Amino acid sequence: MLKKEYLTRILAARVYDLAEQTPLTELANVSTETGAHVLLKREDLQPIFSFKIRGAANKVAQMPDEDRKRGVITSSAGNHAQGLAMTAKAYGIPATIVMSQSTPSIKIKAVEGLGAKVVLHGDTLEDAYDCAMDISAETGMTFVHPFDDADVIAGQGTVGMEVLQQCKQRPYAVFVPIGGGGLIAGMGAYIKSVAPDVKIIGVEPEGAAGMHASFAAGHPVTLNKIDRFADGVAVRAIGKLSYELAKECVDDIILVSTDEICAAVRDIFEGARAIMEPSGALALAGLKRYARKNDVKGQELVAIASGANVNFDRFGTIVERAELGSGGEALLAVTIPEKPGSFLKFCKLIGRRNITEFNYRYSCDNSAQVLAGIRLTGGKGEREELVKSIADEGLPVSDLTRNEVAKRHVRHMIGGPVKTPEREVVYRFEFPERPGALVDFLSSLAGRWSISMFHYRNHGSAYGQVLLGMQVPEKDGAEFEKFLTSTGFEFREETGNPAYQAFLVDTD
Repeated sequence: MLKKEYLTRILAARVYDLAEQTPLTELANVSTETGAHVLLKREDLQPIFSFKIRGAANKVAQMPDEDRKRGVITSSAGNHAQGLAMTAKAYGIPATIVMSQSTPSIKIKAVEGLGAKVVLHGDTLEDAYDCAMDISAETGMTFVHPFDDADVIAGQGTVGMEVLQQCKQRPYAVFVPIGGGGLIAGMGAYIKSVAPDVKIIGVEPEGAAGMHASFAAGHPVTLNKIDRFADGVAVRAIGKLSYELAKECVDDIILVSTDEICAAVRDIFEGARAIMEPSGALALAGLKRYARKNDVKGQELVAIASGANVNFDRFGTIVERAELGSGGEALLAVTIPEKPGSFLKFCKLIGRRNITEFNYRYSCDNSAQVLAGIRLTGGKGEREELVKSIADEGLPVSDLTRNEVAKRHVRHMIGGPVKTPEREVVYRFEFPERPGALVDFLSSLAGRWSISMFHYRNHGSAYGQVLLGMQVPEKDGAEFEKFLTSTGFEFREETGNPAYQAFLVDTD
């Protein structure tokens, strides 16, 4: 079987000249919450703050001398880039890292600080990959794939070897984040070869679930769209090698939301005083979801903390959404009558719960719209009961707790509905964070349609979130859709979104 072949590779892996054997840390807070013994494998404590150093170190160590002297190249904007740059520096060989033009400057500086040459090309990782392959062909430099390489997979597999060595008792399950699949492939190959009874459970974001989709299809698939919030695992296409190994070794794959990931970042901070990048907390988010649906009391559960390379300016978004992810906050839109006592009535329905946010907007002579964030006390079904109690009092209410437009945009832009002269359509976009991206988009409109609303938020990642309102006559609908597709940006229509309808539409 394939896993046996990789067991030999993992046992022969050469990683410890550069990588550290990282500790297991108990998360007492999550152990108490789940009733299990929860351990965190601290790959955030590696020299580059990520497990990626293992695969890069093993790949370069296994290369023939003549290949090594020509240097190495890769396409990556994340942890693999730093891992390969650090490895090349240790071996005294040249390294080139191709990144997209939307890569945050903090990541570019980190790679350059390790002595690698950085080439910026295109808007996407796919553009950077094509460029890197062209340079590799021209120069003879060895392309080191971030995950779809046997030596890289074997290097990552040493994480699984350490987990089994460090656990005082055989773990019931190990939760592993999945991006391209190299980590879970290597860990799964080792653990299933040595301890086949241990469950290997992969965790992916709901909006970037390439391995889950591939399992469903029976072959590796390429996703049309991905959510880049957990950028360390935001991969359109998983590796072919990692897919074959994962198919043999993985017991289950769990999908988690952005809010659950943010809640897991907070759990790790509170339990270990460590700050993870979103993908670094992904496995713990999956562990917590698994524990809610299965009896894990008394079991030993291990989650891989895969990395801590997070931009400082992302913390605000993570903190903002952590309460929603833990079920500790509800976000509600409520229509209240414009008459004395209405506010008091609404507040009495909320009871003694803390209000985390309160946005009020006069709507018309008869009513007003309120967007309220409400801290929940933790009871099962509490949010549903609160919504029902408000509705039962005759106040129209919408639960927006899981509404992305409400959370990313509307809660920050309540200024009231505006009467526009034309039919307004609303779309949510991801813009690459590179100079000129917005100007290019606006220029391509060429005066054909007017912008009636625009809200942009920078989340400290390579892509910004945009909510766009356009005045598009119905007769131009097909032409406008064609234009949107031609931009190459990922988009989704939100004209019917209840958050937009409640707070930003003139209904008169």
